[in-house]
Formats: sequence, C-alpha cells, structure tokens
Amino acid sequence: MMVMNTKKSHVSISYSDSNLVSLVLVLLSLCFVPILGEQKLRFGRNGEFKILQVADMHYADGKTTPCEDVLPSQVATCSDLNTTAFLSRIISAEKPNLIVFTGDNIFGSDATDAAKSLNAAFAPAIASNIPWVVVLGNHDQESTLSREGIMKHIVTLNNTLSQVNPSNQTHIIDGFGNYNLEIGGVKGSGFENKSVLNLYLLDSGDYSTVPSIPGYGWIKPSQQMWFQSTSAKLQEEYLSKSAATDEDGPAPGLAYFHIPLPEYASLESTNLTGVKLEPGGISSAHVNSGFFTTMKAAGDVKAVFTGHDHLNDFCGKVMDIQLCYGGGFGYHAYGKAGWDRRARVMVATLERTQNQGGWGSVDSIKTWKRLDDGNLTAIDAQLLWTKKRIPTA
Repeated sequence: MMVMNTKKSHVSISYSDSNLVSLVLVLLSLCFVPILGEQKLRFGRNGEFKILQVADMHYADGKTTPCEDVLPSQVATCSDLNTTAFLSRIISAEKPNLIVFTGDNIFGSDATDAAKSLNAAFAPAIASNIPWVVVLGNHDQESTLSREGIMKHIVTLNNTLSQVNPSNQTHIIDGFGNYNLEIGGVKGSGFENKSVLNLYLLDSGDYSTVPSIPGYGWIKPSQQMWFQSTSAKLQEEYLSKSAATDEDGPAPGLAYFHIPLPEYASLESTNLTGVKLEPGGISSAHVNSGFFTTMKAAGDVKAVFTGHDHLNDFCGKVMDIQLCYGGGFGYHAYGKAGWDRRARVMVATLERTQNQGGWGSVDSIKTWKRLDDGNLTAIDAQLLWTKKRIPTA
C-alpha cells in the first residue's frame, strides 16, 4: 500500500537502546551462514504445524528510518528497530515451524541499498534457525534491485526456503516468487512421506502494466495454470499413495500472496473476525483475474492470507474459502492511533488415530493474531477449517 501520512498510531514500546543496535549487527552477521543439509518441513510429534505470517514490514535503513503514524512523544526514539524488536519477540514467543513474509518486506523508495535492507529486515528470522519464506509486495522493488533481483538475493540467505520460481517454469510463469511447499506428516506415521498440508506462494505483482487499467497488479493466467497443475499433482499423489481415502478429500492447501483478491470486498463487516478499518476498504486490483474461481475449482485451498491493507486484519469466509489479512506489522508503514502493530499465527492440527505413529491427516486449522502491545496479547482466535462436518440446524 502507499504510505498515508494523515493517520496517527499508538506504539506501546520504544526501542532506542544501543543494545538493540548491537543485536541487529549480530543478527546481520548470521545472514550468510551456509545451510547445513536439506530442510524438510513436517508436523511435529505434538501433531501441530505453526505458521507465523508477517505482513508489510516496510523496512528501510534501520535506526535512521523514522516510524510512521506514532505519537509526537515517540518520534525521536522510534525507527525500523521497533520492527526488528517486534519480530524477534514474536518469534521467541510463538516458536513457529515456518515464517511467511507476505510482501512489502522493505519500503523500496526509502531503502538506500535493497540488499542491506533485506538482510536487516529478515535478520531475526535468519538468526532463529526457523525456516522462512517470502513473497513480494508492490513496494519491494522500488530501491536498487528489481523484483527478480530481490528474489535472487533472498534465496542466498540462510534458512530460507524461498524460490525465485519453479525450475520448470522459469521462462514461462509471470512474476517472481511463485512456488509451493509440502508439509509432511509426523515421522513414523502413515503420512510420514506424504504432504498433508500444501502451501502455495504467489507473486501478486506490483502495478498494472496495461495503460488503460490503473491500479495494482494481479495473478496472471500463467501463474494460475501453474497452480492448477501443482494442485492436481499433489492431490493425485496424496489420494493414491497415502492412508487417505476419497472420503477424506485432498490435503488442505493455504495460499499466500500480497494483494487481496476482489472477493475480499464481498464480505460484510458483520461476518468478519477482526476489523476492516482501511479508509479505502479493499485495495485489490481493478481486474478480477479469476484466481478465486481457480482456487475454488481446484478444491484444496481452505484459506488465503494477504497483506497490503495495513488497517484490515480480518478473516471471512466466501464459498468455503477463508480470506484473511495479516494486519500491518512494520513501524515504517502507515497505521492508526491506538491500533497496535500485529501479526497472524496459524496452526494446523492432525487427527489422532490408533494407527502406527498415532497421527493421521489434518483435522483442523486455527488462527489468531498477536499485538505488539507489551504483552504480545493474542486476539481473535477462530477456527478456519475442520475436516469434521459441523451439523446445521
């Protein structure tokens, strides 16, 4: 989203301590440590897989970059380091299995050196030794690297599972940062070698390249074709070679990208968990590319997670697909007075079984948000999806 200077936001904590500056330097020194071995994503022995979504960090030049929309008394001590501190704290508190950054990771026009800003923005994730992935927003490429250059830099960083694009789609697919991740079942269970949760990450673009169409970009036909073929392949493998049955249906999928789909605008405020405070409502592309219909037809995607509109943090269901926002995370991004920066957490839980390993396929998907309010208060816990059919009255 474009920076809006007309709003003010309450920031509960100030991080001007020189110790934090030292911490950032230490974190940056870890950026290029070689990855040891192949990282395999799978559910833990507690039957859970937790994902932390971080939307719109808008990181720029660190300590010298001021915060947007903070109280006058906080201006002197608030900077990008507040974003760094929030990220470090929430990673430590939630201990996710995966961190997903959903775009506008840096605010390109204020970042002197894109590579250095990216290194600093992701430093807490790198230092945590937790796998992390990235999709691009509409501001990432506005500094010294192109969208392709940004993704090529990101994939060199430690512990990331990000990809520039699928290896067999390099010269075919639009955008950069289109890829999927497979989350395996519990080791020792009947689903150990099968993906029981599939993540689809896509580049929703930056701005329209069609002169007669203003506004933001959208997910192109080539990307939708890749999604369709990938989803079909994963569903076939899951149903033909695992303990799952046709009655169970395909393994659930989750989609992550930056710009919300036009279908977000169809949700009424009374049917949301969370809030819709963005003055412009939903800032989607002026073109409906049909990707929602594509996901619906595929049949496996249960929830979509986006960023872009910092003051929207809701989830709402459209035709059995949950459409969710992460909520604004970064302190160099616009906000609102009294509205804490926030992040979204998602947990998928497996079904308990009497079979080998004691765990089956995914039984439920839940979510909540954490506020940077001093206590990392958790709000808006909700059930996004469950395999069990809920009786209707």
